[in-house]
Amino acid sequence: MDTSFLSATILLILITDPLGNIPLFISALKQVKPERRRRVVFRECFIAFSVLLTFMFFGKGFLEVMHLTDESLRVAGGVILFLIALKMIFPGEGGHGGNQLSGEPFIVPIAVPLIAGPSAMATVLLMSTREPERILEWVGALTLTMLVTLLVFLFSGRLQKLLGEQAITALERLMGLVLTAISIEMLLGGVAAYIKKLA
Repeated sequence: MDTSFLSATILLILITDPLGNIPLFISALKQVKPERRRRVVFRECFIAFSVLLTFMFFGKGFLEVMHLTDESLRVAGGVILFLIALKMIFPGEGGHGGNQLSGEPFIVPIAVPLIAGPSAMATVLLMSTREPERILEWVGALTLTMLVTLLVFLFSGRLQKLLGEQAITALERLMGLVLTAISIEMLLGGVAAYIKKLA
């Protein structure tokens, strides 16, 4: 699957799913004073960006140490994305609102795993190892994704009031549908590459 800068950005936005995460994000910030919320949003987005950037730059070395192939990572990435997509389309009971926090959230659950979850880590790892010569494009796509996430979280209260719970749920399921197709494409690409390698 050829990945352009635009498709990489869209893929990362779909995986981080800022719109779908609005209810959990608002719930996580309930105990935070209104005047501190903006600072918390900036801090958590920066931490998530740093985590994903680390995976992007040191992913190849990690794969070599663990003796993992590109094909296995593509298949694993496809499976993870498929499971994430299924949860987006068929959310379980209490999926978003289950975590009630006391005090100010730090790293968990907003930065990790809400933004920089396993699927996002696997995706940036896959992007950087498949085409390391395009690393600046992938950094740009990740930066743009973080800016979108930052803006959505900064205006999460207004967006929730403007769109309503039903519209946000519908958007999340639509994103899940697109992500399902992407995950299947990634999975098939990994299997095809492995079969070609054996032949």
